[in-house]
Amino acid sequence: MGKGGNQGEGATERETPMPTFSWEEIQKHNLRTDKWLVIDRKVYNITKWSSRHPGGHRVIGHYAGEDATDAFRAFHRDLDFVRKFMKPLLIGELAPEEPSQDHGKNSQITEDFQALRKTAEDMNLFESNHLFFLLLLAHIIVMESIAWFTIFYFGNGWVPTVITAFVLATSQAQAGWLQHDYGHLSVFKKSTWNHVVHKFIIGHLKGASANWWNHRHFQHHAKPNIFHKDPDVNMLHVFVLGEWQPVEYGKKKLKYLPYNHQHEYFFLIGPPLLIPLYFQYQIIMTMIVRKDWVDLAWAISYYARFFITYIPFYGVLGAIIFLNFIRFLESHWFVWVTQMNHIVMEIDREPYRDWFSSQLAATCNVEQSFFNDWFSGHLNFQIEHHLFPTMPRHNFHKVAPLVKSLCAKYGIEYQEKPLLRALQDIIRSLKKSGELWLGVCVSSQTSILVFLLFSLLFPSLLPPTPFLMGPTICRPGFSLPFPAPSPRSR
Repeated sequence: MGKGGNQGEGATERETPMPTFSWEEIQKHNLRTDKWLVIDRKVYNITKWSSRHPGGHRVIGHYAGEDATDAFRAFHRDLDFVRKFMKPLLIGELAPEEPSQDHGKNSQITEDFQALRKTAEDMNLFESNHLFFLLLLAHIIVMESIAWFTIFYFGNGWVPTVITAFVLATSQAQAGWLQHDYGHLSVFKKSTWNHVVHKFIIGHLKGASANWWNHRHFQHHAKPNIFHKDPDVNMLHVFVLGEWQPVEYGKKKLKYLPYNHQHEYFFLIGPPLLIPLYFQYQIIMTMIVRKDWVDLAWAISYYARFFITYIPFYGVLGAIIFLNFIRFLESHWFVWVTQMNHIVMEIDREPYRDWFSSQLAATCNVEQSFFNDWFSGHLNFQIEHHLFPTMPRHNFHKVAPLVKSLCAKYGIEYQEKPLLRALQDIIRSLKKSGELWLGVCVSSQTSILVFLLFSLLFPSLLPPTPFLMGPTICRPGFSLPFPAPSPRSR
């Protein structure tokens, strides 16, 4: 079944019948230096080509050894165009007796979801209303104009400054949602036009990088809430999330921060600092390190426009402080909205689920209203957005009943909640994970102390094996209350 494994990339003509492979063989090729994946039962060797993948090598590499059919359809608008680039990578196909899905995934759910997608296409739900997006862009520009006029007319006193900062933070948040639409190719049929407008909005209107966003955000969509694959759950040891991570940290005595208080210090270092401190620095450094001069030029155009506009009113230092205050306000908005759909859901290692089930396990919705739609950029329909990333957001409510019906058929929970409860659940989730970490940590420490005490009192009853030394067991922030015994010999 492994016949054809030495086929090289770049071959354009192949004899029939094509080499066939088993899932057992395909799943061996899931390494950083050896990547195969399956799309529509065709096997592709993407090892070398992944570095040239427009969405980044990580997002496509996350599907190495797996079926990527639904992800392929979800992320690309013009499938025929993309398939032209895939032909040289084709090395074979699944053996006839092999199921279409890997790791025992439910093929019936996959077939039903693909039928649901076909229904959505027949309903023209992937067709965008250009006027809708034009009005969104217009209201952002209007807010930018109102902000400048407020300072120009009323002066740079505290009241006009605070009002202007809130107006600009609102325009920045809304520009963030709008760039998200173009970044997902959900506005124009031609990907090129989406990319051009995306660079304008995220670069000139926000001072960020389209490529940085693409490489980061598409990983999140490909493997939501999966450790080591979704960058949005990489908390750099600042928070522990879900149920698996706090247990692991507790067992290993990892105490970078008092995680049992993370639901409290979240208010101090989460919403206030993500954009002005972390994202702003990371974006600039990424563009410089990757020599992404086009995105850097777009970002510079934003900063140039901002400082030319506001330095006359505040001076250089005042304008810098003003900019970071706006980022500070926007960061609160961004963090609360983006976390209410994901952080409260299952966060774990790779579970190898089908596309439909994996998105439902990692996302939840917030009830629809005019305010909720506007406030969240229609990310209150996070489930529908994750299932159909290229669908224009104004059609999410139309496909939602079909999604609910498929969930009901297979007993999959479709979570939808009020906005206030969704925001509160963020804190509840952090508190639950923190308490879980503390419980495991304390339990492990107690077990170690009991074992050490037993070894001192009854050494003859212990097996003649080397004893774990204190520093190996406890780190950091925990030390033994007495010297660890030396290893016993026979």
